[in-house]
Amino acid sequence: MASTSQAPSPGAGTAHPDHLGHVIFIAAAAAMGGFLFGYDSSVINGAVEAIRDRYDVGSAVLAQVIAVALIGCAIGAATAGRIADRIGRIRCMQIAAVLFTVSAVGSALPFALWDLAMWRIIGGFAIGMASVIGPAYIAEVSPPAYRGRLGSFQQAAIVIGIAVSQLVNWGLLNAAGGDQRGELMGLEAWQVMLGVMVIPAVLYGLLSFAIPESPRFLISVGKRERAKKILEEVEGKDVDFDARVTEIEHAMHREEKSSFKDLLGGSFFFKPIVWIGIGLSVFQQFVGINVAFYYSSTLWQSVGVDPADSFFYSFTTSIINIVGTVIAMIFVDRVGRKPLALIGSVGMVIGLALEAWAFSFDLVDGKLPATQGWVALIAAHVFVLFFALSWGVVVWVFLGEMFPNRIRAAALGVAASAQWIANWAITASFPSLADWNLSGTYVIYTIFAALSIPFVLKFVKETKGKALEEMG
Repeated sequence: MASTSQAPSPGAGTAHPDHLGHVIFIAAAAAMGGFLFGYDSSVINGAVEAIRDRYDVGSAVLAQVIAVALIGCAIGAATAGRIADRIGRIRCMQIAAVLFTVSAVGSALPFALWDLAMWRIIGGFAIGMASVIGPAYIAEVSPPAYRGRLGSFQQAAIVIGIAVSQLVNWGLLNAAGGDQRGELMGLEAWQVMLGVMVIPAVLYGLLSFAIPESPRFLISVGKRERAKKILEEVEGKDVDFDARVTEIEHAMHREEKSSFKDLLGGSFFFKPIVWIGIGLSVFQQFVGINVAFYYSSTLWQSVGVDPADSFFYSFTTSIINIVGTVIAMIFVDRVGRKPLALIGSVGMVIGLALEAWAFSFDLVDGKLPATQGWVALIAAHVFVLFFALSWGVVVWVFLGEMFPNRIRAAALGVAASAQWIANWAITASFPSLADWNLSGTYVIYTIFAALSIPFVLKFVKETKGKALEEMG
């Protein structure tokens, strides 16, 4: 999908208060895709051990079932822009809503392990679509003066989706008597956990019928009059809409279509700036953040925590994730991207190192010693907090700003692909690594968090306050 970051001009309006409420509703409805992104990504946390038990599979096979959704994510993210440019942003959202719904029903009623994996791939495709279409649509319908704040709805919705999924899982587990395979509504509890996503998925689909198509898409297919009416809905009437439409048309004509070959150059295949983007994406994942969202219940149970308590700790971790994200949204434009990244790296090193230390102790009666157990629990929350207030938000800001205009779209695509691949590598490897040595696994994540500090100091340039045209 084309970039939407053109600066406001004299023709661009600012929504009046009566229109602003409508724009907030539109942005919030589109951000439901982000909510489902977060919900579907982390809801599997509540089903991991039940799936292992029901299908009697080892850690390696289990990891592939958990991680296979990321294949769908990569495909969905790679194709969503093209689909949206061809059939429209709203139709793209509706397709994603259908895929989320089908995935939820299929995952709740699997015949065998193979079709559970298939439903997870379908859900992953919907996640990938939502990760692209939501931010782009919100940017295209938002008045320029509010674009940044409305754009933050997507990230906020993702972390809320993660938290709600963990809260729902915890509630359902308690309703099933603390047994992930306990009977609930005629199914096993873990099946209900995966099936509940039908509710927000259907709501997302219904909301997509209540919001307008992007004016930018309508202009691209020659529907100028319809585009003017929607611009009036979101920007008020005190605007020269003929000038606004002409401005958008000119901006679209100026945009360069970057290709993969534009990224080539330098000593190591890609241009240096592309490698820096890839590095940011890989470090973001290699600190092991998604272990906290995909496997935290399994992790706590492996060191003797009661299943119900482990689900509750997954929920509290998700709340900390929301708090950290809000902190990042407040400070990213005040203190800058690079300082936040460095602060986050230092905090993550401390949290991960303490987890590695705690997990190095032998279990007593199937549990960590009391002191080490509390250290592990607190350190896990510290790690998530520092990730959320830094790398969770800052990396996406960097990737949107750091590349020169002529290669931005293609470079962002490569960096995002690297992020999905790194996510898959961590997700697929954790169960086997944990079986090998849980403490050693966290030592590895600690090393990557520590290496991110010199990487940021040496290679990453601050982008705060710079126009996109200044990126060279």
